[in-house]
Amino acid sequence: MKPAFSVAAAIFSIVILPAVAFTETTVAGTVVHDLLPPVWLVLPFVVLLLMIASGPLFYPRFWEHHFQKVSLSLGTAVSLWYALRVEHGVHLLLHTLEEYLSFIVLISALFVVAGGILVRIGRKGSPLVNGVLLFFGAVLANVVGTTGASMLLIRPYLRINKDRLKPFHIIFFIFIVSNIGGALTPIGDPPLFLGFLRGVPFFWMINHFWLPWLFSVLSLCVLLMALDAITCKASQVRVAVEPGARMIELRGAKNFFYLAVLILSVFLDPAVIPGFPSLQELFRLPFGLRELMMTGIAVLAYRTSDKEALAGNEFNFEPIREVAFLFAGIFATMIPALQLIGDYARQHAAELSVSRFYWLTGILSGVLDNAPTYLNFLAGALGKFGLDSGKVHDVARFAQGISSPVPGDVSSAVYLLAISVASVFFGAMTYIGNAPNFMVRNIAAQTGAEVPTFPQYLYRYSIPVLLPLFAVIWYCMFNR
Repeated sequence: MKPAFSVAAAIFSIVILPAVAFTETTVAGTVVHDLLPPVWLVLPFVVLLLMIASGPLFYPRFWEHHFQKVSLSLGTAVSLWYALRVEHGVHLLLHTLEEYLSFIVLISALFVVAGGILVRIGRKGSPLVNGVLLFFGAVLANVVGTTGASMLLIRPYLRINKDRLKPFHIIFFIFIVSNIGGALTPIGDPPLFLGFLRGVPFFWMINHFWLPWLFSVLSLCVLLMALDAITCKASQVRVAVEPGARMIELRGAKNFFYLAVLILSVFLDPAVIPGFPSLQELFRLPFGLRELMMTGIAVLAYRTSDKEALAGNEFNFEPIREVAFLFAGIFATMIPALQLIGDYARQHAAELSVSRFYWLTGILSGVLDNAPTYLNFLAGALGKFGLDSGKVHDVARFAQGISSPVPGDVSSAVYLLAISVASVFFGAMTYIGNAPNFMVRNIAAQTGAEVPTFPQYLYRYSIPVLLPLFAVIWYCMFNR
């Protein structure tokens, strides 16, 4: 229990300080910002990103011991500006605290629950085995989320490839399971869940995007298998069943029950269930029944988890601890950037084509949290069609597809698809594009695997592999 309580204490301590900065008021369900920040206030966010990229490479000892201080210091610097210069600081404090708690509680609970499930695969790693496993992970991501699928499969994936693991094995796992796989349901990725809460039908993405999703996932799986076959020696890639081993062996299967309850709790929201009690509104708290339930599930799962399963997974709290500290700083320092981007989207929505919505949403989702980026550009796109993103009926009409006021332009449904695809897919562009990316990286590093640095991730993998794929999707679907 002590590790669980220590992590909970760390989470709350690192949330409070950054959250002091943010200032906004809510009028009739619409967020109103009192003051646009100066452009120079984006500098702490840029500095934090550069240090995340360069720290492990150029000054690893300093970064390992002081990344928490760096993240919190930069977040606090931005926070002080908002606290001293913006009138309604308490309102924005609570709003940001709600967002951060929802984020960190969910991924922490998934991390703990999945850590108590030990999956052993009675096959040695091979191009075919790895390709099939990652395709299965992509499908699974739409049922338990990209974080849940990543935490369930990364350890068995690393184990079966223990003697033949290459950096690209880890990167393609992040591409397929931690990001692109979860593009078909609101459970898969946070931006899609926010769209669902706003009024986008649950099966909208499956109906509109299943074929391009299948093309994207299969393309990446085939490329992985080709690289695997080329770089690994024939003696190492031969498929073989371990003596006495079953094809799949599970320990801690009871945690699947916790996982199911955890996924169901995601939908305990007044926007989904009319009349569902909201602790935020009743007691002005920065968390609700959903977060309390997730925390309880995580504690219960940790206390009752199979000890052999935890030991077999080499479970510890270090990966989620690093994510919690770094994303606390990211949540704080990215607020000025998000405000400026949101204002730009509102001011220039009428002149932005669907192609620009796709690329702007995608590029910014790769370095910012993709959930608020999705909401900002969704609001801008709805405004272009004379609709309000705060009204469920308007978002539903937008998803159904209405004619553009601009002659020759595409319907609103195409804009929604472009924003949705870009926010999910481009999260794979960097380690910080999506929370599971960083967690997978940390878990792999703890096993002694060779993990690419932040720059290597970009120039060796995401830019040469993902950008051409994303360009093909754009050309076939949105360049019209």
